[in-house]
Parts: sequence; structure tokens; C-alpha cells
Amino acid sequence: MAYDKFTTLKSTAVPLPIENVDTDQLIPARFLKATERVGFGDNLFRDWRYNPDNTPKQDFVLNNPIYKGKILVGGKNFGSGSSREHAAWAVYDYGFRCVVSSFFADIFKGNCLNIGVLPVQVSPEFSDKVFAAIFKNPETELEINLAQQTITLLETGETETFDISGYKKDNMMNGFDDIDYLQNIKADIVEFAEARPF
Repeated sequence: MAYDKFTTLKSTAVPLPIENVDTDQLIPARFLKATERVGFGDNLFRDWRYNPDNTPKQDFVLNNPIYKGKILVGGKNFGSGSSREHAAWAVYDYGFRCVVSSFFADIFKGNCLNIGVLPVQVSPEFSDKVFAAIFKNPETELEINLAQQTITLLETGETETFDISGYKKDNMMNGFDDIDYLQNIKADIVEFAEARPF
């Protein structure tokens, strides 16, 4: 499996109500030399998390122990900028399995879906409710149900649906990347090929 299966996720969340978070902020270019998907979480939001002397910036949300969980709630236009897939790797490697936003940059969204991070796009109104709930109570939990394509604020029961392609949904629920998917239907591919004359 390329990554863990994603079915239902219930977790507290980390709020980052900043719009236009780009991929250079997610993972600065100087950390792009590695080619494996490990270790990038250490440098997620590196320049926002740390001072030049590598001491943590106390006012950044990832350094605030009251906020934790496997869900990152970002502002509008999350993941804009360059197409570097390392940004999605950093989000996954840090421990997030879902990013919630009222709008995602298309390439970042696709990169997340390819590695097992579920991008959940919600309405601006629902996004505001989620932020308000988390800031009021950091222990607020969200439930992401991929099969039903719903996100729910468990404290209030408020729910909204989200879109995802059927192919990506099936892959995430099985823990497949594109190669795993092809391997899974290898017998069908072979049968199809053998039934065709050369």
C-alpha cells in the first residue's frame, strides 16, 4: 500500500486562518533536494515555525500545544504557487491526513490526493464556523467521512458535503496510489490484452 486507507477520520484540528498559503511557505525551496517522502514534516512551515537560530516561534500555531490533531484547517486558496509535490509530502509527513479549506490550488489538491492527504473543500460559511468552533474550544472534533463525503462539526452536528472524483475516492479508501491501482487490476489488464489480436 502506498499509504494508510482513509475511511473515516475523527480528530481535533489545527487552525491556520491565513489566505493564499503557497507551497514555498509550506516547504521552502532549500529543502527540496531529497527525493524520498520522508523527513519533510520537520520543515513544514519552516520559516513560520522557527527563528533563524532554529528556536521555535512561540506565536505560530504549530508551536502552540493547545492545538493538535490530524486535520489542518487552512484559509482560502491553500497550496497556491509552484507545483512542488514536496508540499503535500510535508503535510503528510508532519502527521496531517486531511486539510480543510474553502478553496485549494488545483495542483496542490491533486498532489495531496496522490499521497493520502484528503483535501476537503467547504463553503466559506462552513469554514468560518469551523474556525470559530476551534478557537472557542481547541478540543473541538471534526469527523471526515469519505464514503459519505461529509465533514461534521461533532459539537454541533453541523454537516457539509464535499466533492471528490470517484477514482481518487476509491484509491484513498483502499490506500492506493496510481501504481497500486494498476497493480490491483493487473489481471483485468492482462485479460484485456490477451483478448486483442496482435
